[in-house]
Amino acid sequence: MQEFAIAPAGLKPFWILIPIGLVLAVAFGVLAISVMAASGARFQVTSDGLRIRGDLYGRFIPAAQLRVEAAQRVDLTRPTELEPKRRTLGGAFPGYRSGWYRLANGEKALLYLSDRRKAVYVPTTEGYGVLISPDNPDTFLTALKGGR
Repeated sequence: MQEFAIAPAGLKPFWILIPIGLVLAVAFGVLAISVMAASGARFQVTSDGLRIRGDLYGRFIPAAQLRVEAAQRVDLTRPTELEPKRRTLGGAFPGYRSGWYRLANGEKALLYLSDRRKAVYVPTTEGYGVLISPDNPDTFLTALKGGR
């Protein structure tokens, strides 16, 4: 009986693992940032505007772009036109959504939602709304409406 070993493979086929590994590392990094931001998101109301601090979608919205007179508290556990229906660019984890979504009324909205009963909707003059869940929605609305 004669036994033969397999011929050694070249390293060329393994080069495909490098881009796959990089894509997985970036995806894991974005996921980790989003999960950490879920507990650390902050909403700062000043006379200059609204600053949203959190994950990749955080931003500053100048006061002139906020339609504070139309801002309202929303209970998303009940049927409403402001219900997020389709994610266009963002993250969704159990108990947390962030990023860009389309609402039931077709409007584009930036979401930072962790409690569907404590949501606040703030429309802007820029063609999108902001739907967030601050820890105290009524105090947030008072600050937003009184801060201008």
